[in-house]
Amino acid sequence: MTRKGKEVVILTSPNHNSAEEEEGGFDHSKINGRSFPSFPSFSSRNASSKYDFVKVKVWLGENADHCYVLSRFLLSRMLTVTKIPNHVAIKIALELKKLLIDNSLLDVSQSDLEANLFKLMERRGYGEEYINRYKMMTRFHHQRVPLVILVCGTACVGKSTIATQLAQRLNLPNVLQTDMVYELLRTSTDAPLASTPVWAREFNSSEELITEFCRECRIVRKGLAGDLKKAMKDGKPIIIEGIHLDPSIYLMDEENKLPAKMPEKCETNIVSVNLDDDPARQMENNSVSGNNTENSNCTTGYLTSEEGKPVNLVNKVVDSQESIDKAGSILDNKGETVKDLEGDRKTSVSLKSGPEPIIIPIVLKMAEFDHKALLEEWISTRSFSDKHPDEDKDRLITNLKIIQDYLCSFKSQGLTVANISATTFPQTLDWLHGHLLQSIEEGISSVSSENGRQPAQN
Repeated sequence: MTRKGKEVVILTSPNHNSAEEEEGGFDHSKINGRSFPSFPSFSSRNASSKYDFVKVKVWLGENADHCYVLSRFLLSRMLTVTKIPNHVAIKIALELKKLLIDNSLLDVSQSDLEANLFKLMERRGYGEEYINRYKMMTRFHHQRVPLVILVCGTACVGKSTIATQLAQRLNLPNVLQTDMVYELLRTSTDAPLASTPVWAREFNSSEELITEFCRECRIVRKGLAGDLKKAMKDGKPIIIEGIHLDPSIYLMDEENKLPAKMPEKCETNIVSVNLDDDPARQMENNSVSGNNTENSNCTTGYLTSEEGKPVNLVNKVVDSQESIDKAGSILDNKGETVKDLEGDRKTSVSLKSGPEPIIIPIVLKMAEFDHKALLEEWISTRSFSDKHPDEDKDRLITNLKIIQDYLCSFKSQGLTVANISATTFPQTLDWLHGHLLQSIEEGISSVSSENGRQPAQN
């Protein structure tokens, strides 16, 4: 039976021993019908609290006809989504469960649970801003709005690290890597994909390289269709990271000139992540060098060819891809074909009739000097060719630079370009966390307004 109106007056701060402050066991329950993934524990010990052995049922709905068992692990994960530090989130979750059990509230409504939770959050200095984030993310999971986060960039810019860290911070279960999809398609299907990476091959021009890069990206997009369709159908969030991500495939409309729906701020007011723009972080950035000069590498929609002539590769490659699509198929060196690729443009990521998906593309880049040093070390551990290793190294670095400039050129169309640096990595990760939360909030607000207009139209 549900106990309603059971808010507890909190007078003093609970004093827990160190074992109670550690992360407890994982309870495989669901909140609002959505399961939250288990990530490796942040604590050094796998200790649990005595309160983990007592079950607290949380009842949902006005009639209290559904319930779930409260898990402080899942609760702490939800709190870290709001940008509360993990160790504090663990303490708040334990304090809440201790409070309920000590007051014999083993059956409690969701509203009463949240009322007590918000009081504990406020006591620790995480007030209205964090509470609003918690409510927003709860609403996001409840509405099952599809979320697609694209982490783009070339080799050695930290795509996998950023994607994994963001998935952990946002409590997202699915991270897909385009490298794995590429290899699976290459080895298990007749897709025209070469064993040598596109950036390790020779091309006559930058435009030819980008055209081939976009062709491979579209084939990989075809391989991701099943995962994207399931995410759209079930309303699940997904993060895709890797080099074979051409933002235009996921964002362009039928005319291939303007981005499809993105959060409004992404279209109008997103700039590359430069910590100098944030006064609160200026002191932390005093020792950072090289981040402010790299913006010249990304022009407003144009790249510079080897001859120094400006080339609008975004539009030229799109036009080139359109002519290829009209031909009906794409041929590889062996004469094999991949058909029906033009259907990708029509389907994009809107594969369901439900809420419009929130698509958040992020392009990662690095200061040229730092990136070159990492690439040289990375290339030295791989043998893309047995002939002329020095020449191959220069060609690989040049090709990767051309691809990076192409990806950065989408900044002029509203995409976020984040500058990655080892000295400012935590701050950049924190900024991206906040940026994603803001984009999600704008996305679900748009969904709510559309839902509000539908009854009026009917």
